[in-house]
Amino acid sequence: MTAIEKARQAARKAIEQCHYDGVCTVTEHNKVKNDKTKLTTFEDAVVLENQPCHLIFKTITSTEQSESAAAIRQTTKLLLSPDVTIKPGSKITVTQEGVTIDYTCSGVPAAYGTHQEIILELFRGWA
Repeated sequence: MTAIEKARQAARKAIEQCHYDGVCTVTEHNKVKNDKTKLTTFEDAVVLENQPCHLIFKTITSTEQSESAAAIRQTTKLLLSPDVTIKPGSKITVTQEGVTIDYTCSGVPAAYGTHQEIILELFRGWA
């Protein structure tokens, strides 16, 4: 193992021990075809449970000037292991500091050697 790999592994261990104060469950909404009736329906399937994670909230203020107040938007990021694969559109239920909220994965994660970051949106139902 190279020095860079050792440093990355140590950094990953530190992030997981110090920052992962929540857990998440990932649910996918999959098409299921009934062979007998030939009808396609949807079925929810839990693909990951009790995965250690951490939510980060960032408030962004619009830079556009207008007569009204500046728009404020909150961005929510999920940090978790780079070994986990979460498909875009999956429902992610996160429990952190005693609060449980359902989110949806809005796109492709930013992957790093030590962790991955996924931008989340509030879950409003399956598309």
